[in-house]
Amino acid sequence: MRAPFEVFEPTAAETPLIVEIPHAGLELPAPFLEPITAPARALGRDADLYVDGLYEEAPHEGATVLVCRTSRYAVDVNRAETDVDGEVVEGARGDVALQHGLVWRSTSEGETALSRRLTQPELEERLELIWRPYHRKLAALLEHKRARFGVAMVLAAHSMPSVERTVRDRAREGRGAVPPRPRADVVPGTRGRRSAAGSFIDAVEEHATGRGWTVRHDDPYAGGFTTQHYGRPAEGIHVVQVELARRLYLDEVTLRPGTGFPVVRGWCRELVRKLGRLAMLARP
Repeated sequence: MRAPFEVFEPTAAETPLIVEIPHAGLELPAPFLEPITAPARALGRDADLYVDGLYEEAPHEGATVLVCRTSRYAVDVNRAETDVDGEVVEGARGDVALQHGLVWRSTSEGETALSRRLTQPELEERLELIWRPYHRKLAALLEHKRARFGVAMVLAAHSMPSVERTVRDRAREGRGAVPPRPRADVVPGTRGRRSAAGSFIDAVEEHATGRGWTVRHDDPYAGGFTTQHYGRPAEGIHVVQVELARRLYLDEVTLRPGTGFPVVRGWCRELVRKLGRLAMLARP
């Protein structure tokens, strides 16, 4: 099995910035295929398609880029190692909200993703081959940045469906047949402004509104494991999760890049440049 992630080193003067892309991957290693029943379209629909392409120029701005290549249907590296659904793994006692924990048991459309529960050894294999190496690398990159610059900053790069959950799901929750609400263009997730200094959070918002895009903080995503676990501003590590509505760059029906892709890619490169410069100014 090939490495579950790739690292792209800076090609310009290095900055304290890491662009972390945990959900762009589509690969499903052969050992993990047997229990998966999720349809092929779900693998694409539930990935952050092309986000790695949106940030492919980040190394030219001095950032280090970490990209997970494995599908979240094998294991979700933006969930805690202990975030295990009792209906997914034998012997587990968890009850994961929305059925989307470390290993998903349903697609975002409510389709069954697994034909059976995984055994504890099967879960351990996924952790040992994918989750733990990925987070060892991310932690090492953070320590390198902090040792060199005295500060490190992670831009956790994601994308999201352009509207909230479906009418069907809302009705299932007893909320009635209410039309789904469009999401903001950009959602900075910072756990209530706790995972990064205000200057970094404000810079993301200003960069989005300067483009004429709408912003809604922490709604619907306040940040996943990376944001919660690594975001320690008092220790010089800042994390901002940046969710982009897919309508900005993607045809959400065909799953092909949309006409806005070059514009969003340029916006992402400029964001990396701004956050890198801001991180350099934040050095102690």
